[in-house]
Amino acid sequence: MLRWLFYTLLVRPLTWIVLGLNVRHRERLPTGGPVILVANHNSHLDTMVLISLFPLRLLPRLRPVAAADYFLSNRLMAWFSLSIIGIIPVVRGGGAADPLQGASEALGRGDIVILFPEGSRGEPELLTEFKKGLWHLAKRHPLVPILPVFLHGLGKALPRGEALLVPFFCDVFVGTAMPWNEDREAFMADLREGMAALAAEGQLAPWD
Repeated sequence: MLRWLFYTLLVRPLTWIVLGLNVRHRERLPTGGPVILVANHNSHLDTMVLISLFPLRLLPRLRPVAAADYFLSNRLMAWFSLSIIGIIPVVRGGGAADPLQGASEALGRGDIVILFPEGSRGEPELLTEFKKGLWHLAKRHPLVPILPVFLHGLGKALPRGEALLVPFFCDVFVGTAMPWNEDREAFMADLREGMAALAAEGQLAPWD
């Protein structure tokens, strides 16, 4: 109930009214899982915006992957991250026996797993190198659709290291599902090309 109230009373008004989202190809969003949704990462708003794209009935199925060392850093943050945001915590740095176990189990339950293949938040509107974790997760679930989404403007609305939200029109470009490819390099190249194509679709000017 608390998670439902948080997204209904705070997140959805914030993303749809304050930010003024412009969603392209919304009809491509899945109506259920399992799905791996991958997006570029520039802001803490990214997760909130992606979750707000879906109907509230799917809220229990929306599971963003997030770094355990940051989101479980203290008791209050851990409670909020796990119970309200609904994250799947991942231990970075190779310390965990199986860092993809939580995401893999969520896909097995039919969830929509939200993954940022860049890992951490980068500079506003600049794509950084994609990590290979997505390929390893997809290898375990080769029949699960992989849906790329490109986010624009959120890195300016709430950039990394800032706590003050700046109202800004933001764009969301929903791509088409990628096929699984056992060739890791080809798979990652397809992902990069897909993201670049979505970014180019809006003919958006670079940020100063």
